[in-house]
Amino acid sequence: MKVATYNIHKCRGTDGRSRPDRIIGVLREIGAEVVALQEVDRRFGSRIGLLDLKALQEETGLRLLAQSDAPDGHGWHGNALLVAREPVSYRRARIRLPGVEPRGAIIVDLDFGDGPFRIIAAHFGLLRRSRLSQAGALVTAFGWLPPMPTLLLGDLNEWRRRRRSSLNVFEPLFGEAHPLPSFPSRRPIFPLDRILGWPHGLVRDLAVHNTPLARKASDHLPLTARADLHGQGVASRHSSARESGDAIEHP
Repeated sequence: MKVATYNIHKCRGTDGRSRPDRIIGVLREIGAEVVALQEVDRRFGSRIGLLDLKALQEETGLRLLAQSDAPDGHGWHGNALLVAREPVSYRRARIRLPGVEPRGAIIVDLDFGDGPFRIIAAHFGLLRRSRLSQAGALVTAFGWLPPMPTLLLGDLNEWRRRRRSSLNVFEPLFGEAHPLPSFPSRRPIFPLDRILGWPHGLVRDLAVHNTPLARKASDHLPLTARADLHGQGVASRHSSARESGDAIEHP
C-alpha cells in the first residue's frame, strides 16, 4: 500500500499564491492510498478547510475521513487523513499534544477488508522541548492501544540527528529513522517530514516526491513509502487499551 505525508502549508505555494488546485495536482502525481496532511485549515477564525473536497475526489480518488468539529473544517489541529478506498471499518481518536503551541495528533484504526492497521498522523512543534514531550505522549498512547501494524506519518519538525534528535524516543518502537530532506521544497535540506512503521520492516521504499509542481505547491515536499502490511507479523505485546479523558478524545 502506498502512503504519503504532506504539509500543504495552507495551500500557499513558494510563489506566495494560494492555489489548492496545485496541492490536488501533487496528490494526483503521488497516487497514494492513504495520505496524512498537515496545515489543511485556515489558522485563525472559523478554521475553514482549504481544499475543494469534490475536486479532490474527482481528480485523485481520495476522500477525507472527517476529523474536524467545525462544519467546514478538514483537520484536527491541522491534521487530516485522506483515503482512496472506503474502509470496511474505522475508529478514530484524537490526542492533545503537550507544548507551548496548541498541537494535536489523530489516530485512526482502518480496515479496507484485508486486515486492520493503524495510522498516527501528527504535526510537532517548533521547540525541541515541545517535540520531546510530544514524542513521549505518542509513545505513551502507543502503549495504551491494542497492537496492530502502525504507521506514524507527519511533519515532526526535527532536523537534528543522533543524540540531539527529539525523535530518539521512537527508536525502540519504530527502529532507526532514515531521514530524507523535504524542506524547503525549492532546495530541500532538512528532514522535517517522517514516515515510521511498527513492527520493523513495515515501511519500505521511502522517498521524497520531488517534481516541478511539488516544488511550487508548498514549502514542504511530500514524503512517500510502501507499507508491507502482510509481510510482517505483529510482535506479541501485553498492553491493554486505557482511557484518559484529559489526553485522548473518542468522538
